[in-house]
Amino acid sequence: MATRALLILAITAAALGTALGATYTVGAPAGSWDLRTNYAQWTSTVKFRAGDQLVFKYSPAAHNVVEVSKADYDACSNSSPLASFQTGNDVIPLPAAGSRYFICGVPGHCDGGMKIRVNVEAAASSTGALPPAVSPRAAAPAMAPVPSARAPASGGQAVPPSSSATTSTSAGSWGLGLAGVFAAGLMAFC
Repeated sequence: MATRALLILAITAAALGTALGATYTVGAPAGSWDLRTNYAQWTSTVKFRAGDQLVFKYSPAAHNVVEVSKADYDACSNSSPLASFQTGNDVIPLPAAGSRYFICGVPGHCDGGMKIRVNVEAAASSTGALPPAVSPRAAAPAMAPVPSARAPASGGQAVPPSSSATTSTSAGSWGLGLAGVFAAGLMAFC
């Protein structure tokens, strides 16, 4: 019975990691959110899926992160931000498929290359099959801090975070429900 319980526990851990998505530190392992990293090259090496999250690591005295529209991304403009972050360790969930656009709002930094377009694919569908025992996407992400509104240095109005930056993902809720199902199954075998 102990072997069966350990097997169920291992399957639960793998399923939860897959359900919650992966965490990607922008620019890692060679860079971070800075003026040296080639973000087009970095994003070409990663396949983002709904339920994943991005972590922007940087010095808040030197940089920030601003989510913008495609037009503002192309123009390197932060005049109409969708969300603004400035903690230096910003965790941004990617709950749905689609493109997201981020720039550094410090003058000249976006033009200097601090901009990233993230293309998020739909999450893998659940077929009822057991997840693989080892999955590169099986690392459970850290809890995302809720970004706070910030007042721009120019004295303008505070910029509230976008709703996508503060809501939990449905994959995370599904993963928690899955944990309950497996926990009940584990109890039945013990």
